[in-house]
Amino acid sequence: MPEDLDESSPIFSIAAAAELAGMHPQTLRQYDRIGLVQPQRTAGNTRRYSMRDIGQLRQVQLLSQEGVSLEGIRRILDLSNEVRGLKERVRELEATLADQVIDRRGRVFAAGVEGVTSIRSGARPAKRNQVVVWRPLHRG
Repeated sequence: MPEDLDESSPIFSIAAAAELAGMHPQTLRQYDRIGLVQPQRTAGNTRRYSMRDIGQLRQVQLLSQEGVSLEGIRRILDLSNEVRGLKERVRELEATLADQVIDRRGRVFAAGVEGVTSIRSGARPAKRNQVVVWRPLHRG
C-alpha cells in the first residue's frame, strides 16, 4: 500500500463501499444525509469512502440490527470518533514527552562502591561482575 494511503484515505466509490459494507447504495446515501457516516467528496461532488467509513457503516448495521435507533447510533459514532481522536492526541503527547526527556541535556550521576560517576542520560550504570566469597569466622 502506498505510504500516503491509510484507513482514512477516501478511495472507494459508493458502489464499492456499499458492497464492502453489505448494504444498498441508497442506504449509504440516506446515512450521509442524516449524518451517520459522512464520506469525503471529490471535486465533482462524488462520494468517496475510506476504510474507516466502511467500518462505521458495518457498526451502524450491527447496532441497527440490535435495535438501537438511528439517533442513538449517531451519538455512539460521535463518541467513538471523539475517543479515537483523543487517543491519537494522547499518543502524540506521549511521543513529544518522550522526545523531550531523551533530548534533555542535563548531567546524570550514579553512585556506587567506587564513588560517584557521570553517565549518559537514559543509560544505566555499568554493573560489575565481581564475585565475593564470604566465609564466616569460626570462633571457638
